[in-house]
Amino acid sequence: MMNNVNQDLGHKIDLVRRLMIATAQAKGMNNPETIKYSEELDRLILETQLLLKSCS
Repeated sequence: MMNNVNQDLGHKIDLVRRLMIATAQAKGMNNPETIKYSEELDRLILETQLLLKSCS
């Protein structure tokens, strides 16, 4: 089950990263939408790190 959670988070991270990059290229680095994706990416990465730490 934990592996499925890790996979799901990995997919979400990949998706949000792609959205952030595409938005930054189209609208700029300082666009609120780009910043929103960047913050969401940070949150997902932190969640993954905390999850992995708790499993160790």
